[in-house]
Amino acid sequence: MVQKFEFQEMDLKGAYIIKPFYATDERGGLIKDYNVDVFKNAGIDYELKETFYTESKRGVIRAIHFQLIKPQPKLMRCISGRVYYVIVDLRPDSETFGKWRQMELSGDKPISVLCPAGFGQGYLALEDSVMSYKAAEVFYGEGDSGIMYNDPDIGIDWSFERIGGKDNLIISDKDLKLMRFKEYTKIIRP
Repeated sequence: MVQKFEFQEMDLKGAYIIKPFYATDERGGLIKDYNVDVFKNAGIDYELKETFYTESKRGVIRAIHFQLIKPQPKLMRCISGRVYYVIVDLRPDSETFGKWRQMELSGDKPISVLCPAGFGQGYLALEDSVMSYKAAEVFYGEGDSGIMYNDPDIGIDWSFERIGGKDNLIISDKDLKLMRFKEYTKIIRP
């Protein structure tokens, strides 16, 4: 079986759900989730600069992260486990500014999400998981930022019942100290 790349633009302009190239035979399979020429032919200008992975235990929440300086577009895929993945449009001139979308990503289904520059992204690990990040900009620590996972102005429904309730949430000290959406809007629109 051969599944070629498929690109579906989301209603948050510039964000895509991508089915990667996937070929299987009696030996197993091959997944190719990025090819610069295929992306360009689909009208997506995206060049890989950095790759990294996160390992998260069930219940870990990684809040809405982004870079204020040198925004870091990311091609995200869950390579094992299952996560509740969220993107938020943080582009001040966008018609969908402050809107969020969610989707379940899992190692069982090779689906990627292209989270463009100007977006924040985060996820809740529904089981022990490994996420692949393929970034079009290198990480720039001085610009590293984020918004609280439970910000009332964004209003993300994290479906905590899927991890047995909010009491099972695992969150870093760093993510507990992130800014609110109102603070973010003051930074970008002084």
